[in-house]
Amino acid sequence: MEIEDLSHLIKNHGKEIYGFCYKLTKDKHHADDLYQDTFLKATELCRRIDTTQNPKSFLIAISIRIWKNQRRKYGWRNKIAKIETFQDGIVNNTEMADVSTPEYVVLNNECNKMVEMACEKLNDKLKIPLYLYYNVCMPVEDISEVLKIPKGTVKSRLHKGRKTVKEFLEVNGYEGF
Repeated sequence: MEIEDLSHLIKNHGKEIYGFCYKLTKDKHHADDLYQDTFLKATELCRRIDTTQNPKSFLIAISIRIWKNQRRKYGWRNKIAKIETFQDGIVNNTEMADVSTPEYVVLNNECNKMVEMACEKLNDKLKIPLYLYYNVCMPVEDISEVLKIPKGTVKSRLHKGRKTVKEFLEVNGYEGF
C-alpha cells in the first residue's frame, strides 16, 4: 500500500475512526490528537495494511493500542505527580431522523444520555467491544481480530455489556429495554 492509498482510507473511514476516537477519549482535543496519532502510525505501517482485508479494523486496532499506551503513561505519571485536569462539558450532537413530536425528541435525548452514562460506568473490557459493535458497526470477527481475543470472548463481553446497561437502565426507571 502506498501513501496515496492511505489518503483514500482517510477519505473512506476517517469519520468513523474519529468518532471512535471521540468515544474513547470523551474530549474533542484528545480525540483530535488520538486521530492524528492513529494516522501517523498508519503512515509508518502503510506497507502492512492489506486493502483486501478490512483496513478499518486495522486502523481501529492502531487507535486502541495508542489510547491504551497513553492511558498507561498517564497512570504512571499520575502516580509520580498528581495531574489535575479540567474537563469541559460534553456536548451531545445527536442528530435525529424523522422526529415527529418535541416530546419524542426530549425522551429520546434523555434515553441516549442514560445509555451513555451506563456505558461510561463499564470497564474497558466491556466498553470497547460495545463501541466497536454499535458505533463503528464492526462484525464480531473483526472485533476479535482488532482486540486479539477469540470470537466467543467478544460475544460474551457484548452480552455482559448489554446486560449491565439494561440493568442500569431498569434501576433508573427505564422499562422496556
